[in-house]
Amino acid sequence: MTGRPAGRVTDGFRLAVTTLTVLPVRGGRVDRSVAAVAMGVAPLVGALLGLVLAGLSEGLGALGAPGLVAGAVTVAAGALLTRGLHLDGLADTVDALGSYRSGPAALEIMKKPDIGPFGVVALAATVLVQAASIAAVPWWAIVMAWTTGRLAISLACRRGVPPARPEGLGAMVASTVPSPVVVLAAILVAAAAVPAIPGRPWQGPLAVIVALGAVLLLLRHCVRRLGGITGDVLGGCAELATTLTLLTLTLS
Repeated sequence: MTGRPAGRVTDGFRLAVTTLTVLPVRGGRVDRSVAAVAMGVAPLVGALLGLVLAGLSEGLGALGAPGLVAGAVTVAAGALLTRGLHLDGLADTVDALGSYRSGPAALEIMKKPDIGPFGVVALAATVLVQAASIAAVPWWAIVMAWTTGRLAISLACRRGVPPARPEGLGAMVASTVPSPVVVLAAILVAAAAVPAIPGRPWQGPLAVIVALGAVLLLLRHCVRRLGGITGDVLGGCAELATTLTLLTLTLS
């Protein structure tokens, strides 16, 4: 009996890494209790991604790469490390919401393999803003942006947020993370963001609050229009939070 909770935590970490990154970690048991752990520790996976990307950005800068070039390469590396799933989810979510359809009709648009004009614009704007922002912020701000982006996934999977479909990733992880866990994670991330911008200790926590507030609005809209969350919505939430965190941290 004592080994079961530890095994669930280990399997949860594995599921989080395999779901949110390309790292070839051997999978374990997968059920809703494991999914709860995985979605709860998503910010930790985001922090690891952020550290890798911040190191890449700093390394390129040390080699003399222009800021925007270093930012663009860093964003591309972030997409590769996550299989581009979050960007794809953002495009599909924006296409579905931009269609002004609801329920099954909107979900059908999300399932299509092509990307519509709304999705293209969302992808282009997101990549551009992220690349330009990375060029303008310190390395810890990059770490905090990717951490907040994955905190948005925990927020989207909190108890009370339903799945839009009875199957798929959304159904597996929806309503699995207890709200106190999300609140605690948000407090810890906001506290860790204090040194993101030297000389302005308020700006890091503010960026986290702004990003999570926007995610809450997106989730409310998705529940109303789609009926709940899907895997694509989770990706959209992650990219929205990452982008808004970076953008807020660039403001003086």
